[in-house]
Amino acid sequence: MWTMIRDSLRMLIGMTLIAVNTLAHGVPLFLVSFIKMLVPVKTIRRACLRLLVRIAESWIAVNSALIVFMTHTRFHVSGVGNLRRDGSYLVLSNHQSWVDIPVLQMIFNRRIPFMRFFLKSQLIWVPVLGLAWWALDFPFMKRHSRAALERRPKLRNQDRQATRRACKRFRGIPVSIMNFVEGTRFRPEKHARQASPYRHLLRPKSSGVALVLETMGEALRSVLDVCIVYPQGQTSMLQLMMDRITDIHVIVREYPIPEELRVRHCEDEREYRARVQQWLNTLWSKKNMLIEKRIESHVGVGT
Repeated sequence: MWTMIRDSLRMLIGMTLIAVNTLAHGVPLFLVSFIKMLVPVKTIRRACLRLLVRIAESWIAVNSALIVFMTHTRFHVSGVGNLRRDGSYLVLSNHQSWVDIPVLQMIFNRRIPFMRFFLKSQLIWVPVLGLAWWALDFPFMKRHSRAALERRPKLRNQDRQATRRACKRFRGIPVSIMNFVEGTRFRPEKHARQASPYRHLLRPKSSGVALVLETMGEALRSVLDVCIVYPQGQTSMLQLMMDRITDIHVIVREYPIPEELRVRHCEDEREYRARVQQWLNTLWSKKNMLIEKRIESHVGVGT
């Protein structure tokens, strides 16, 4: 009983502090966003964007400090020692929980250029954060149902066009483009439905990655392949804030982008996407083995 009260109180305090931090950073962010929106001068808009990124990085830094302060979670991070802020990265990660996002922000904040996620269009209506994501040039994607696509095949091009527009905006500035290539969070029922060949992962999808590489492959420094492991199994933000996650492992591996994928030399889009898919499948096979080894080693030491 006492444990439940203690953990609930910890969660309440933690979420309150994060909310206060969000509001504190949200006010200046909104003011700069309105200037960026109203003033059409390119140099001023770019200056506003740089300032917005500084505000967002400060917000992430405080949130990360609060998580470390409010919980006893141990973060085991490797592979971030040689990262740089003056180049552009394509960041690929497995996806298991909403905890993934603050974890990624924590380990990459101010180590690489500010990360932009591809977000569902509905998330623009999230209070405070929706406007912040819009102001920071996060790409918003519309996810159409299969029935809608069958009725209106032209809808298939909307996300492609949105991706191309976003990538063109990012050309010429250091940026990190984050993509959860599995498309959704890992769940056993999804894994079974897909008949995934990877024990700990869903099948990777090549469409978004192919568009990013095709549009700005020459501008990207390399790929950061991120492996997030929760040894105790499925988790949630609620469990994190209640201090019920003992360990989180994050392994970052930097890979060069194959030259044949940096630019789409072949006219056949399907052939190019097949090459990207084959490359992703290889990355995912390595990632699955890495997760397996990390879970075994964690269990082996009894932590």
